[in-house]
Parts: sequence; C-alpha cells; structure tokens
Amino acid sequence: MLRLAVLVSGGGTNLQAIMDAIDNGAITNAEIDVVISNNKNAFALERAAKHGIEAKAISPKDFETRDAFNEALYEELVSRKIDLIVLAGCLVVIPEKIINAFENRIINIHPSLIPSFCGTGYYGLKVHEKALERGVKVSGATVHFVDAGTDTGPIIDQKAVYIEEDDTPEVLQKRIMEQAEWVIMPKAIDDIANGRITVVDGKVVKK
Repeated sequence: MLRLAVLVSGGGTNLQAIMDAIDNGAITNAEIDVVISNNKNAFALERAAKHGIEAKAISPKDFETRDAFNEALYEELVSRKIDLIVLAGCLVVIPEKIINAFENRIINIHPSLIPSFCGTGYYGLKVHEKALERGVKVSGATVHFVDAGTDTGPIIDQKAVYIEEDDTPEVLQKRIMEQAEWVIMPKAIDDIANGRITVVDGKVVKK
C-alpha cells in the first residue's frame, strides 16, 4: 500500500479528486497518510479532517528561519515513511533536501501543457491569464515528477482542454480542473501505486 502525503495551500479541489478516486476505486493500492498545508486556514485541511485523514499545518511563519521550516517538513515526511509526495495546489517551494530524499517520488499538477506557461511566477490564475493573453486555442494540465527546477521534471501525463472565445481566467481554470487535473492526477497516482510507471534516464517509462 502506497503511503501518500498530499501537500496543499488552498481549497483542496485536487485533494478532493484524489480522495474521491480512492473511495470509488479509481486509485488502488494507495492511501493518504497525511495532508499538510503551509496555510493554517486552507479549506483543504477541513476537507481532509472531514474525510478522517490527519491534517497538519506546517507554516514557514511558525519558524524563525526558512531552514528550520524546511527541516520540520522534511522530518515530518521521513518519520511517516511516506512513499509518494503529491503536490496538489502547493505554493511552497520544496527544499532541495526533500527533493533529493524523495527522488522520483514527488509529483505535481500544473494547469498548462508544459512547457507552455510554466516556470517561476506561473501559478494559479496567472497561468490562465497568460494563456488567454497569448491567444492560444488549447491549454490543459500536466502531471510531472518534481526535480530541482520549476516545472522541469519528467512529464507523466498531459490532457488538453480547448479554450472558448468568451473564457475568463476563472472559467478556464474551472474547466481545466474538471476536464484535465481531476482526471490525470488520480490516474498518475494509480499508475505509480501499481508499478506501471518508472523513471529511466530522466524520462517516464510506462509499463
């Protein structure tokens, strides 16, 4: 059974999709051990608690230095013997120590088709604002492994979503979540939990 730690910062819609997928059998051989947020007021923590999952706030604001926060987060994950860290709307930069300790065991969902509209500064509504400003006809979401870069790790899966003429950033964000993010993130977790995905020479290999 794959032990998951889901890291969140806000509402937790992707967390909800993961919990639902575990409940309905779309994700097998995996369980959420803990949900951790850097934001004490994140609604995602309430979602987890209502679902009977341990929910913890570990905030940089509660530590004198960023290094102290990084160490606390590291110790929490290691002590729980987490198999896979899932970044589901997590806005905290994952420290190198955790990336190294959990190599090819951290995945992230990004609301665009990487390499478009990604990297430093591209998160939340900003991604969709930039896509609409550029006038692209197709956007979507990408689930990928996390490495030391920003949105640069090996791509696991992508799903395209068409942009409509009257889209606003908020409308596009919702459609991409519903049609792409909530589909490919649970699928990626299920594939990893059941040994259908490995990383070879920096590329994802599906069995």
